[in-house]
Amino acid sequence: MALQIFGSPSCQDTKKAHRFFKERGIAYQLVDLSDKGISRGELRSIAAALGLEALPGRAGKRWKDRGLEYMDIDLEKTLLADPLLLRSPIVRDGKKTTIDLDPETGKAFAAR
Repeated sequence: MALQIFGSPSCQDTKKAHRFFKERGIAYQLVDLSDKGISRGELRSIAAALGLEALPGRAGKRWKDRGLEYMDIDLEKTLLADPLLLRSPIVRDGKKTTIDLDPETGKAFAAR
């Protein structure tokens, strides 16, 4: 499986992850959450690695604008319906998965 970056082209952190791997000549697939979304299988695979509760961007404007902090929701259904609620970037290489790529974690992915 190729390295994947899940995010939105307008997200600054996703742009940083894109640039990090591009500068190092590491091939990856960008999964545009604003265009393609995320499949149930992909979401469950990521949730298995990180935990479903770690995935939503609860501090983000989109989460707050929808008033989700005050609702009792089915988190999986909500994230599938609006994948831009996910924290990003999500970087996945096989079973190795992370959110919010920091330099040290990026180096570990680059050493693949």
